[in-house]
Amino acid sequence: MFTNIGHEHSQTVFMETNLCLSLHFAIYIAGDMMKKVDLMIFDFDGTLVSSSADLVQAINFTLNSLDLKQRPEEEIISFVGDGINHLIEKALGHDHIKYRERAIWIFSDYYSEHLLDNTRLCPHAQDVLKNFKDKLKVILTNKRFKFTLAITQGLNIVDYFAEIIGADSMPFRKPDRRLIDYLLNKYGTAKERTVIIGDGINDIAIAKNSGIMSCAYLNGLGNRQDLLSLKADYYCDDLSAINLLFY
Repeated sequence: MFTNIGHEHSQTVFMETNLCLSLHFAIYIAGDMMKKVDLMIFDFDGTLVSSSADLVQAINFTLNSLDLKQRPEEEIISFVGDGINHLIEKALGHDHIKYRERAIWIFSDYYSEHLLDNTRLCPHAQDVLKNFKDKLKVILTNKRFKFTLAITQGLNIVDYFAEIIGADSMPFRKPDRRLIDYLLNKYGTAKERTVIIGDGINDIAIAKNSGIMSCAYLNGLGNRQDLLSLKADYYCDDLSAINLLFY
């Protein structure tokens, strides 16, 4: 005999399965409705590179150096996306915020030496970059510029991009629309032919704030349900689907 709780759970699973199937269907019929783009903006952590292991390792090294309790991997990953200051503050917690500046120094020093220990390109990221090798592309991330540059150089993808904008490249960061205004003005591209591809809520938010298209990658570091609730213009479970969405 089924209980109400079991019935509700079955309904939830059914709805989520249908949603996923709908997303897959929308992606794979996109070849007949491909959208022309002139500028592709890529998020970094969780979108182009799988960097969570090195970030988790650096945060827990920092906490251990301060004689503080280490945090679980999933919890640390949930802090990623708003830059190093936010990451450190969340990892320290309110009770240990007094260590903020020292923690940033420890983290930065350690991460600089270990940011390529385990970090690799996300599945099919290289295929996407090669497919759009002649398209104007930039990286827009809330990660510090020097870390982003070091990783792109280490993974041999830096030459695919016209520009890298990190958290410290400008006075503002995602989801501030002034970043998009800067890019559109600099490269002379139209909003309707510009797309940002990312795995975080800031990527969808900056697209909505500026009027450009958004493509949410659902298998990155961002929370899947949060991304689905934001109603991005496009969704993909696999980065290779981007080759079917745009030209």
